[in-house]
Amino acid sequence: MKILQNPNKIQSLINFILVSSSVCVLYLLVSVLLVRTRQPVQVHSSSLSSQEVSSSRPTTVDHLVFGIASSNKSWSKRKDYVKLWWNPHQTRGCVFVDSLPRVEHAKNDSDSGPPLCVSQDTSGFRYTHRNGLRSAIRVARVVAETVALNHSDVRWYVFGDDDTVFFPENLVKTLSKYDHGLWYYIGAHSEIFEQNRLFGFGMAFGGAGFAISAPLARVLAKVFDSCIERYPHLYGSDGRVYSCLAELGVGLTHEPGFHQVDMRGDAFGLLAAHPVTPLLSLHHLDYTDPIFPNRTTLKSLQHLFKAADVDSQRILQQTVCYDRWFSWTISVSWGYTVQVFENHMLLPDVLNVQQTFKQWKKGNVLAGVYTFNTKQLHPDPCRRPTIFYLDSLSSGKNDIVSNYKKSYYNCSFDMASPKKLQVVKVVTEKLDLDIKQLQAPRRQCCDVLPSSARDVMEISIRECKDDELIHMH
Repeated sequence: MKILQNPNKIQSLINFILVSSSVCVLYLLVSVLLVRTRQPVQVHSSSLSSQEVSSSRPTTVDHLVFGIASSNKSWSKRKDYVKLWWNPHQTRGCVFVDSLPRVEHAKNDSDSGPPLCVSQDTSGFRYTHRNGLRSAIRVARVVAETVALNHSDVRWYVFGDDDTVFFPENLVKTLSKYDHGLWYYIGAHSEIFEQNRLFGFGMAFGGAGFAISAPLARVLAKVFDSCIERYPHLYGSDGRVYSCLAELGVGLTHEPGFHQVDMRGDAFGLLAAHPVTPLLSLHHLDYTDPIFPNRTTLKSLQHLFKAADVDSQRILQQTVCYDRWFSWTISVSWGYTVQVFENHMLLPDVLNVQQTFKQWKKGNVLAGVYTFNTKQLHPDPCRRPTIFYLDSLSSGKNDIVSNYKKSYYNCSFDMASPKKLQVVKVVTEKLDLDIKQLQAPRRQCCDVLPSSARDVMEISIRECKDDELIHMH
């Protein structure tokens, strides 16, 4: 009997050891798994928070890099345009030329303007367009060569010509509504239907300027030369950039604040009816009249920048209000002009662009067809609106006051005519649009205020109330 009991005890001991061992092994496995799963989560969390902090910082001019196409020949004539908006202590990028100017000129430029970079040799690329310039290839490669400058912390690359005048603060504000981590190609069409038909409605016109998000620009730079080889027949540089981006599957995001200005003569009508969006650029300044009377083109632009320096986001923003007493319609293009029409007009009629300019090129009927609504000027100058141009402005603690003086017309008038006015005084607060206002823009409202002088009109611009309509009474 004793011999029979021993095997049971031994078996019980073995079972106890096996169960205990299994529990220990299971505990160790669970412990190891917990440690391994916790550690990566902590590291990943730390890494994400660092990226989120960097990406959540507001976009500034420091996040932009500019690539400006020029040449030795044109730079001496157009460098003052670039100096209007380029801050040598803040703006990053380069002006690309085919060869450097003389040493004494280059030294003077470097003190107050952008750095000059010599473009790489493009003689190995074919160019077969009969009526174009093969320098279009060199200008196209400004995109790749700007990326190759290897600036750090870049969110957007912005490209333009040496006669493209940018408004950097407005560029920053507008680009801030887009995710710079995604692939974006942002620009605008020509104002002329025929130009778009010939070169493509999906193309950003290079003179107006365009922006490419940093991750897209880096990929584009890698494949750009191989892409250029397939398009020797194209006319310009912007067509090559567009074609390569199309091959990458990226389409144009349209921003109407970029202005190609494919027109000649007086651009007043276009500027006085600017869309409700920040002014980003102006181009072809050598082909249009000075935008202010009795000033040169450069002096006119300097005068406009005085207003832009005070309230950049409001520059050229059109506001319309109605004078009930005299039945006048008033259109304010802030920082530029005020127009007073001597009768009440429906708002859509006021917003149409007055055709003060001449068409870009002679040709078929489409050469004079524009991509916006236009209206003809009245043949009698005395029946046109009374125009006031920006004269001066001052900025206080809460308000900005801008004064507009009447442009001279030798027309007779009665006391109820707006032509009796000499000055229009406009009072505003500084415009600071948030992302939602940029994504869903709304025109602001204005009121005609009681004036202390018969020849002075005072206007206040403000945000419209929720259900407020801009309409004639």
